Amino acid sequence: MAIETPPTSASSAPSAAATAAASVPSRLSGRARLVLFVLCAAQFMVALDFSVLNVALPVLGKDLGLSTTGLQWAVTAFALPSGGFLLLFGRIADLYGRRRLFLAGLTLFGAASLLATLAWDPASFLAGRALQGLGAAVIVPTGMSLLTTTFPEGPLRDRALGISGTLLSLGFTVGMVAGGVLTDTLGWRSTMGLLAVASLGVLAVAPSVLEESRTADRPRLDVPGAVSVTGGLLALIYALTTAAERGFGGADVVVTLVLGIVLLCAFVVVESRTAAPLVSLPMLRRRTVAFGNLGGLVTFSMMSTVVFVLTLYLQEVLDLSPFATGLVFGVQGLLSVVAGMFAPRVIGRIGARRTLALSLLGQGLFIGVLLGLGAESGVWLATVAVSLASMFHLGAIIAYGLTVTSGVPNEEQGLATGLVTTTQQVGLTVGIPLLGVLATTQGSLFDGVRTVVAVAAAILLAAGAVVAAGLRRG
Repeated sequence: MAIETPPTSASSAPSAAATAAASVPSRLSGRARLVLFVLCAAQFMVALDFSVLNVALPVLGKDLGLSTTGLQWAVTAFALPSGGFLLLFGRIADLYGRRRLFLAGLTLFGAASLLATLAWDPASFLAGRALQGLGAAVIVPTGMSLLTTTFPEGPLRDRALGISGTLLSLGFTVGMVAGGVLTDTLGWRSTMGLLAVASLGVLAVAPSVLEESRTADRPRLDVPGAVSVTGGLLALIYALTTAAERGFGGADVVVTLVLGIVLLCAFVVVESRTAAPLVSLPMLRRRTVAFGNLGGLVTFSMMSTVVFVLTLYLQEVLDLSPFATGLVFGVQGLLSVVAGMFAPRVIGRIGARRTLALSLLGQGLFIGVLLGLGAESGVWLATVAVSLASMFHLGAIIAYGLTVTSGVPNEEQGLATGLVTTTQQVGLTVGIPLLGVLATTQGSLFDGVRTVVAVAAAILLAAGAVVAAGLRRG
């Protein structure tokens, strides 16, 4: 079902694209549904990995002898490679085959999950987490580019991305609930074992369903660009995640933060001078790419931060149990599914650009409602407000993916979706270090939660206005 790009000349490409578009059915075929199921299952599995371990961390630490700093590394070890290598693997997939790399990523992710399940000491566990992150860095961009090359622009792609975005959001929420249930009943190792079994199931079906997809030609890989952007992202993510634990005053935080900025600046210089860049700077100058990714970065970073501080609020301020807290976010997940069903229809009527801007504004509005939370009560308000905010968040996820990838030729879909997924992973990673630390540095935790909510709402409302203005033309 995926599009195999033949070695045609540049002049024949538009005609071939038009012919392919004309032959696309108006509804998903049985095979297309199976392709979508495989790709969405893989994305859901990676999203699950972001949250399923959170509740289990205290138990895990006691079992393996991990200190508080070590528990932070249980998260950081996954975040570093999953965010740092996305662009690189997205481009490699363009050149050498998206299906091939997707299957390799699934294999690595499954083996790494098994290693984490059987971990006998902190080193083996952290190694498993790092390899999981590396596998995720392969799965996410290749899975997204296989989806966008399988489903052409229009209602089919809108629907496919709607389902994918819904499951991405649902996976994060389900992970929070499932992590508590599994840890209480089967132990923390079952959270990692679940991922190993899931990856094996997807890997059993994927080879017979997916077809290869790659660019027509194979230019040389931009090694200097790959080294600078990967190193820059790794340094930046390390600095921000470490700052969340120890603040921004540490020498290692300052050094890696400066290093990350320098390497990313060097990356821009390299890309402007190479014949076959890893990232096309003209692509970054497209309004749809620039403002679409801005919207994606804001929606992911602010939502992950609000969920983080609400977890603290519900458990530390209102004394809810982890299970009851998970149920609050379970409602959020259910409404996200509802939003995923209707978002493609909204996009079909008003367009992805308007949907993105309105979704950011709606998300900011309902997060602002959380300022009404009390120090002794607020469970129902938290449940309703964060669930409605999540519905707009889901709309923003789908709309920004469509905005960034629309109009991009198949040979650059891996690059475009690499930017989309890099924005997603960086957003999930940087929000908590940048704002979450405010929750624990105010006069009280309750005051800190209110501060984070106010700042997040303001950022979302401002971003919605900027994106609306930026996407009005171009």
